[in-house]
Amino acid sequence: MMDPQLVLFRRQYLQLFEPDFLAWPPKQLLRDADVQAWLYANLFNSDKNPRLPPERYQLRVLKPLVKKIEQAIEDPEEDEISDSLMTHLSTLITSDLPSESQAVQQKSYVTFVCLPPTSPQQNLHLTPSEEPTITLLERPHLISGSLTTGFRTWEASLHLASYLLLHPSLIHGKSLLELGAGTGFLSILAAKHLGAKHVTVTDGDEGVVEALGENFFLNGLDDVQASVLRWGRGLRGTWVEEEGEWDVVLGADITYDKQAISALVATLRMLFELRPSLLVLIAGTVRNVETFGTFTHACERNNFQMTEIDFQPRPIREQTALFYAKAVPFKTFMIRGPPTETVD
Repeated sequence: MMDPQLVLFRRQYLQLFEPDFLAWPPKQLLRDADVQAWLYANLFNSDKNPRLPPERYQLRVLKPLVKKIEQAIEDPEEDEISDSLMTHLSTLITSDLPSESQAVQQKSYVTFVCLPPTSPQQNLHLTPSEEPTITLLERPHLISGSLTTGFRTWEASLHLASYLLLHPSLIHGKSLLELGAGTGFLSILAAKHLGAKHVTVTDGDEGVVEALGENFFLNGLDDVQASVLRWGRGLRGTWVEEEGEWDVVLGADITYDKQAISALVATLRMLFELRPSLLVLIAGTVRNVETFGTFTHACERNNFQMTEIDFQPRPIREQTALFYAKAVPFKTFMIRGPPTETVD
């Protein structure tokens, strides 16, 4: 069984975690020849792993990794650095890697291990083949001409995913609609790992919706529907009314734009009119208290029933999957439509 610290390191690496914050394996592991062989096979060998991080990121990790191995070696006659790691490092250094500006435009594989946030050591015994994963093609730093941020998976999506992994009954066997889906991470999680009966994915940006097909394919999903849905527009007589037999609506990091909030809340109101029993789960990163307050006040003005979920991320050093920083506060709400009037 592989050491949990190596499993953790690999998961962070495949999620393209910033190298400065990686949980580097300790010296006594790094000097071990079998460990070095495992690191090469699972982090850098593209024959074994066709969906590795981009080469620029690999180089940013491999250079300090080799340096740490060098520092770990106490007896050069007894211990040495793996030829495979050194050869790969040389290849990366001499490769014609894209510039930073070019790299921003390119898609990168990002792999998330989808396990609930349990106690720190509990999930680290699994082998790579046993881990439930989602692999996405993302452009983590690209904001398109329409200012959409839908080409990367944001922290609030990972936060809501962590909550759903702890409470899968909210999704299992249900029909699901996602608003502002971006990369489709939450919808793919629901369809692939949480047992959703049917999933409809929407975003307001046509380019983002077009890109979703690639991510569905990567995860073996051919029955997930993706459509453009622009908030604030009437839903009567549209495909939404025709197909709107949803039980749950998900939205993550869709409350950051003050201008769009009234349109979002109008869409939620129309969805409740079509499906009064609907459950809406919204998670947001509170970057601006006033902006997030605009969302909650708009919900209250519409007489939505809002329950704030008491769920906070573990500190980064205790996270074993779905890694995300908790520097900015998160808020998660369970929202239902206005109370229905009863007639005596």
